Amino acid sequence: MAAFNKPATDMPKQSPEERVNNFNEVAQGYTKELALQEADRCLQCKNPQCRKGCPVNIDIPAFIALIKEEKFIESAKKIKEFNALPAICGRVCPQENQCQKFCIVGIRGEPIEIGRLERFVADAERNAGVETPEMLEPSGHKVAIVGAGPAGLTVAAELKKKGHHIEMFEALHVAGGVLMYGIPQFRLPKEIVQAEVNYVKQLGVEIHLDSMVGKLYTVQELFEQGFEAVFIGSGAGLPRFLNLPGENLSGIYSANEFLIRTNLMKAYRFPEYDTPIKIGKNVAVIGGGNVAMDSARCSLRLGAENVHIIYRRGKNELPARHEEVENAEEEGVIFTLLNNPVRFHGDGRGNVKEIELIRMELGEPDDSGRRRPEPIPNTEWRIPIDTVIIAIGQSPNPIIQQTTEGLESTRWGTIITDEETMKTTLDAVYAGGDVVSGAATVISAMGAGKIAANSIDEYLQKK
Repeated sequence: MAAFNKPATDMPKQSPEERVNNFNEVAQGYTKELALQEADRCLQCKNPQCRKGCPVNIDIPAFIALIKEEKFIESAKKIKEFNALPAICGRVCPQENQCQKFCIVGIRGEPIEIGRLERFVADAERNAGVETPEMLEPSGHKVAIVGAGPAGLTVAAELKKKGHHIEMFEALHVAGGVLMYGIPQFRLPKEIVQAEVNYVKQLGVEIHLDSMVGKLYTVQELFEQGFEAVFIGSGAGLPRFLNLPGENLSGIYSANEFLIRTNLMKAYRFPEYDTPIKIGKNVAVIGGGNVAMDSARCSLRLGAENVHIIYRRGKNELPARHEEVENAEEEGVIFTLLNNPVRFHGDGRGNVKEIELIRMELGEPDDSGRRRPEPIPNTEWRIPIDTVIIAIGQSPNPIIQQTTEGLESTRWGTIITDEETMKTTLDAVYAGGDVVSGAATVISAMGAGKIAANSIDEYLQKK
């Protein structure tokens, strides 16, 4: 078939030389002509395998068929039957490991660029003006949602469309969770996030900001206020550290602090926004995931001259999306692979001056199936460095677990749930997203949110 022979349609993006000097969105999105060209490659399979890889089960052939007919707004509405945040998912979901991984066209050629098409129609709808969908009559039931990140927003939208009264409690001063504080402007513009948040508000969801559950209210107190069910989607915002000598030196950040300052508090626009951030000429980012790539690319834009990604495995083992690794390489990030930090050295005045590394080699596979990195004796060496960003993962903030009697969690701090319902060990309390899975993808959090929303609705219907 001709579709197998046609290459995927490239998406325009800023040149590396241009984008490394600004925080504008790198990927520019499809034009109408490019979207039609890519949609034309879709085979419209009668048994679409692509849906198997989508955590929220979007009817992918249906929305692409509407693009072929140039019914872009209808296409966006079709997506929103399954996914309340398409403009976000179209930008940051790892489609190559999800829907596109199962695309039939991808067996003999390049898979359909489903994410880029999703982004195109979501942007088209936003530019035309988003309409509020029809909703059921009020049910009389009240649900509290803790956390206004991707999991919480998904639960809120799904349950509101079913007629329930929904109130969200967000600890930060803006809604969006990790979408606002964790992902840089050049990858996910904050106005896009707020447009999706506003869609959820349009549905009639109430969002209480600066409202940390566990401090302002406990989960039990939410029930005492008349809520009949509670969903916990508080994310994983507690940084992990290396516990190495010298880690308390000035100039060493957790990725959480660095990205919150840069993204949510707009340090990159200082002094227009009053949050400064100090970045040196030589930066080391420890880790190999998307957060590490984001931290490295932000560092370049903030004025760093040399930025190293330091990762203990090789390039093939990097957990970051291939697209993000490619973008980082194009922008000049230095990949110092098969190396692991062993200590930080100071300048005698309390500032970090050097990072000491040891070279690694890959041994036998570990429990995850990946070859275990092992240090090579007597291969220590040093890099001059004045800023370090530690991006080795996050854990859930334990405040809700500590203030909610009977809510069981793992030794890693993640809340224990039934995978089929997302119900916790407490009646009428559900949880999903990073607070259950640990730091994961936006779409996986949304998938958990959909399961939880259906479970909560079933619970309320039986009352």
